[in-house]
Amino acid sequence: MREFHVNLPQARLDAILAKVLAFPWEAMPDAGSWSAGAYVPFMRDLAAYWVDGYDWRAAEAALNRYPQFLANVDGQDIHFYHVKSAVPGARALILTHGWPGSVLEFQHLIEPLIDPLGHGGKAEDAFHVVIPSLPGYGFSGKPARPIDPGMVASLFARLMTDVLGYDRYLAQGGDWGAIVTTLIAIQDAAHCQAIHLNMMFSGAAAAVTDEEKAWAARADGLRFQESGYSHVQMTRPNSLGFAMADSPLGVAAWIIEKFAHWSDLPKNAAGEPELLARYSRDDLLTNVMIYLAQDTFVTSTWLYRGFSEKVRDLPIAKGARVEIPTGVAAFPDPAFPPPPRSIGEKTYNIIHWTDMPRGGHFAAMEAPDLFLADVRTFFRKIR
Repeated sequence: MREFHVNLPQARLDAILAKVLAFPWEAMPDAGSWSAGAYVPFMRDLAAYWVDGYDWRAAEAALNRYPQFLANVDGQDIHFYHVKSAVPGARALILTHGWPGSVLEFQHLIEPLIDPLGHGGKAEDAFHVVIPSLPGYGFSGKPARPIDPGMVASLFARLMTDVLGYDRYLAQGGDWGAIVTTLIAIQDAAHCQAIHLNMMFSGAAAAVTDEEKAWAARADGLRFQESGYSHVQMTRPNSLGFAMADSPLGVAAWIIEKFAHWSDLPKNAAGEPELLARYSRDDLLTNVMIYLAQDTFVTSTWLYRGFSEKVRDLPIAKGARVEIPTGVAAFPDPAFPPPPRSIGEKTYNIIHWTDMPRGGHFAAMEAPDLFLADVRTFFRKIR
């Protein structure tokens, strides 16, 4: 392990801002809504703030508030936060983000997780927190070729046991983090005691009941509407990458449109999502900048490519079951609605399930109060 601090060279920062400033707005017709993708008036306003109001150095200072490290695991550099609790008996918890998120998703939860007594919890709610960047994302190293979630699960399990020395640990994840966490539960059940998910991978589970069939039909309809990005990233990631590597605002539009469509947002009078009701401009831009800092947009899509190459070989695709205790926070994700519990129980040993009243795909950012309470409630059951 070696210590790490976020420190973007000024020349890189200047180059990003120069391209944002030079964006050819005349090339972008206004579709009048988010329905055709990133909403032009919102992006124009965000670009102006990016150049004249956003402070990356302040964001860097916030990212550097907690201890960060790089560790080489099987030849792959993994960036991660490792923040230890002072509470006796605290347990290790690894939190894994997805796409198009980052380690930023969990930043504001670190303090209540390591110091529950100061944040409305009990001593038993204390955790030593580990938050890694997925390989090819953010400040982790770039893999030499597309990487699949099974490989990521192996790397993260070794990070927890071989690098950090935890004989027992707990795991949580959503989006790719949910798939990686599921695979950790299967591959490293000797050390991983339990998992908590805010998204599930139903694997080979078939819809049988009327409730399950209704969910499957809704999920299929949303998949057609929402999965174009995924198909491109699975099949032609480098072609997309050439455009994105040359356009910071393109990266921002590609990512922020997902926050608009996948979040549980209030709507304005015209029925459009109010993105700033849940996220600040600073948080949206910091998440984008984490992709731009080390040019990792392209390699972040390699996880999709690797998944497409290996999906049939993954144990969950072959019907493998997670036998360790599983907790599920079923947030009303508008793009990837949670399945009925009966579907989840075909793949997971679910001992805890909460139907959430609000919050979408980025649950830790959208509804941190509900997210934290459910993580605490579930892991109290695991001793």
